[in-house]
Amino acid sequence: MGRLRHRSRRRNKQRKAIIISICSLLLIMTVGYAAMQTNLEIKAKGNVIKKATAGSDLVDKAGVVTSGDGLYADSYESNVYTYRGANPNNYVTFNGETWRIISANTSDNTIKIIKDTSIGIMPYDTSTNNRSEINNYCASSSGCNIWGGFNTLYDTNMNIISNLAREVDGTKYRLPSKDAEINIYLNNTYYNSLNITAQDMVIDGMYKVGVVKESTSQKIRTDIDQASAVKWKGKIGLIDITEFVRASTNNNCDGVYSYINGNCSTMLLQGVFWLLYNQWTLSPSSSESSEEVYAIDTSVKVILSPSAYYVDEFFNQFPVYPVLYLSPEVQITGGMGTETEPYELTI
Repeated sequence: MGRLRHRSRRRNKQRKAIIISICSLLLIMTVGYAAMQTNLEIKAKGNVIKKATAGSDLVDKAGVVTSGDGLYADSYESNVYTYRGANPNNYVTFNGETWRIISANTSDNTIKIIKDTSIGIMPYDTSTNNRSEINNYCASSSGCNIWGGFNTLYDTNMNIISNLAREVDGTKYRLPSKDAEINIYLNNTYYNSLNITAQDMVIDGMYKVGVVKESTSQKIRTDIDQASAVKWKGKIGLIDITEFVRASTNNNCDGVYSYINGNCSTMLLQGVFWLLYNQWTLSPSSSESSEEVYAIDTSVKVILSPSAYYVDEFFNQFPVYPVLYLSPEVQITGGMGTETEPYELTI
């Protein structure tokens, strides 16, 4: 009997040991699983709430200046920082090519860039679609070349502009039925020529395409307001005329009119700003006698083009420098922004 009791007690101890071991193992597994889940949950939440900050990162990396060449806090648009001067360190590699940064926005964290070399010389629009007619957007016999057509343009309240869009002296004028040919080319043929990584970096941007009046008393603040009155949303654009003006560090050049009429021609030709390329802009012009498109010609400063020759006005050709907005998801992973060490991007 004594032996039986001893064996029974031994089996009970063994059972208890097994039960305790199993419970301990289960407890360890439960705690480990909970910890793993918590870790995954934290990582998942971190990924969800992580904010893309490309624009802010650039401003922090480049630093803001108040004189000389560099990145300036824009005086006219909040949260916008603009590169100004003869040769600021705003070089960046994009699509395996050298581009330059026009500006950064710390509100939506986008970065706006322009190709450093032209993709070729071409007319703005050779079709008769955008010619000035009685029912056209352009209330002028001298022609017009607005960047977009109806249903592609937005007003200041971000509403799509309808077909009957513009009123002059009580008469409403229609927008062209389609985008300008240079717009169509850039957003189809050219965009599709970018490599896949580059395309992933590009987002739809809001480009200023409003008519900027050529007026003696008009300054850059009014120029910007007029350009901003109409916007086009899309992948690839050109610079607007106000960006060209704001790239200068010459305070005597205080508006589009100053450039056109030579108020700052000496300083201009000395190259006080880096955007001095022969190129089209996407800004229509409005004067008393005509409505055309601004183009940059370094030999004669800013000019209105197409020319006054009605038959050929849409066939004038200027170099094209594509402009685009980089996604806030883009990261600057290297480089110093110089010509020899441009900023490097990943996404």
